[in-house]
Amino acid sequence: MESRGEKSEEADGVRVTPQLLKAHSGEFSLESILLLKLRGLGLVDLGCLGDCLGLEWLDLSGNALTQLGPLASLRQLAVLNVADNRLTSLEPLAACENLQHLNAAGNLLAGPAQLQCLAGLRGLERLRLRDPLARLSNPLCASPCYWASVRELLPGLRVLDGERVSGRGSDFYQLCRDLDSSLRPGPGTPGPWPAEAQPWVEPSYWEAWPPRSSSILEEACRQFQDTLQECHDLDRQARDSLAQAERVLSPAGTAAASFIF
Repeated sequence: MESRGEKSEEADGVRVTPQLLKAHSGEFSLESILLLKLRGLGLVDLGCLGDCLGLEWLDLSGNALTQLGPLASLRQLAVLNVADNRLTSLEPLAACENLQHLNAAGNLLAGPAQLQCLAGLRGLERLRLRDPLARLSNPLCASPCYWASVRELLPGLRVLDGERVSGRGSDFYQLCRDLDSSLRPGPGTPGPWPAEAQPWVEPSYWEAWPPRSSSILEEACRQFQDTLQECHDLDRQARDSLAQAERVLSPAGTAAASFIF
């Protein structure tokens, strides 16, 4: 039997329904939804979100979610933002085989064991578990070996917490981390201590909005390309006509006349 407190909590939260999904996406069919922004709606239950089988980009940040069960069926999901929730596990994401970008800052992930489910996601390149600008983090980020343990568990990552960890530019970020470590005061270092550096862009500045597939947009692009090609053809014909006119009107044995238009 549910307690009165549990019933009150469910009553105060919001559950994902087909009506809510259609209202926020503008689509009539759940399977047609490719991009969905459900930020800050007070969600406590993802409900039928798992029926959006074509979903590629999803923002669930700023809610009150404690589990992500329905997301296990979203095999096409590439970008996911679940920052600022109450998650203690990311286990359902193990089935999201196309996941590339994940923001899980501001949750209750206690240790590297909660990230083990991400080890099989070969396409995962960007992971954020803490966001200094938004003052969001996870308990596991407080560990001195946080950075090394995540890198060991997920060697395919290219960007961690907004800093490049592999590939071009990673040496620069490593140098910055080394400098920060050398400047960080030790236990016996007298003050005053330098203020901690803060990012200079908004939390959502780097979020990628994928192009939305639309038959109307595709038709408009096709018509534009056709018109552009016609312009190129007309330009070429005009150049040919001018060149022919210059040859006809130029006196024999003299330089070709120049025309100014």
